[in-house]
Amino acid sequence: PGTMQCLGAEYLVSAEKTRQREWRPQIYRKCTDTPWLVLFFLFWTGLVFIMGYSVVAGAAGRLLFGYDSFGNVCGKKNSPVEGAPLSGQDMTLKKHVFFMNACNLEVKDRGLGPTALCVSSCPEKQLDTLEEVQLFANINGSFLCVYSLNSFNYTQSSSADTLCPRLPVPPSKPFPLFNRCIPQTPECYSLFASVLINDADALHRILSGIMAGRDTILGLCVFTFALSLAMLFAFRFISTLLIHIIISLVILGLLFVCGVLWWLYYDYTNDLSTELDTEKENMNCMLAFAIISTVVTVLLLALIFTLRKRIKLTVELLHVTNKAISSCPFLLFQPLWTCAILIFFWVLWVAVLLSLGTAGTAQVMEGGQVEYKPLSGIRYMWWYHLIGLIWTSEFILACQRMTVAGAMVACYFNRNQNDPPARPILSSLFVLFCYHQGTAV
Repeated sequence: PGTMQCLGAEYLVSAEKTRQREWRPQIYRKCTDTPWLVLFFLFWTGLVFIMGYSVVAGAAGRLLFGYDSFGNVCGKKNSPVEGAPLSGQDMTLKKHVFFMNACNLEVKDRGLGPTALCVSSCPEKQLDTLEEVQLFANINGSFLCVYSLNSFNYTQSSSADTLCPRLPVPPSKPFPLFNRCIPQTPECYSLFASVLINDADALHRILSGIMAGRDTILGLCVFTFALSLAMLFAFRFISTLLIHIIISLVILGLLFVCGVLWWLYYDYTNDLSTELDTEKENMNCMLAFAIISTVVTVLLLALIFTLRKRIKLTVELLHVTNKAISSCPFLLFQPLWTCAILIFFWVLWVAVLLSLGTAGTAQVMEGGQVEYKPLSGIRYMWWYHLIGLIWTSEFILACQRMTVAGAMVACYFNRNQNDPPARPILSSLFVLFCYHQGTAV
């Protein structure tokens, strides 16, 4: 036995207690947080029901292939809708959706969307007269007037003004994947987009905004990924310098954003066009953003000043992190698998959401047009589906964190560095899925 001295007194310590215990993983394990796992399973049972309902009640074909205003899905043979004389047509060769009067604001003012037709091809150049519309129909077999009007009567019938598109017909190209004829002229495109988005609810507005800025979002994702890789390698070699650079950039960025927002608000207050309601809303919104950014900037600057002595500890933690990653380098690929799983889940989630959006009953309107009214309860399913997106995505990310933690414990804290554990990531995944899924939930 050995002796230990503490505050001038001596007492015996058993050799068994002072002997360093050989490191080993926990042998006896048990499942943790089982009630949460059961709750998550029941929640996902509801999500599976919504998926099945969207497949049965939804009409994904209308969304993917497009449909006209008379109850026909483009690119397929249709069954007739009772009360709609122009429904039930064979549109096998007409795979594109053409919107009549897409540039006409009067359609928007009446609260109706533009009349849609199934055509075999979109007009690639501007058509200025009905003769050119007729010639386009004869050459390409693509009829741009309502189906009830024969192409031979485009220039002779007195009803051609109401059954044919308003002249001139702008050039358009089919949108990739969805086969919609989208106007190519900038003025018409902006009006066309406003007609489609005008009566959309909040969810459709969000989706429309995402689609409108998809190029910017994709570019920012690629830039963020490249910046993350650069930061990863920079932290490995110049940790101390990089910490000070990041803190300086954060301070300058906060001050810059705060200053720009106040300058924009000042510019709005001196603008003579602020009598418009839209400009007033923008000015109030800019003032709110400026105040919030100022409060956040003050709080963060105070926090940085208070914790400035902890920078040395941060650098030491980064050195420890570098050593840990060096002991298990395959952990660098773990986020790629997580990203692939998340993308698969998000694609499935969007597909179900869009199928829910097409779940509706056909109603015949004036002029024989057909509209699809959403079924009762669909809006509540959307909110349930949204909670499923957040909870499941966070569950996948929590599984990644627990996998990384288990692999780090097995590699970095292994006292026998000459005998590293075999397959630490796979063993960590095994432990996670067998015992700790409830904790991840």
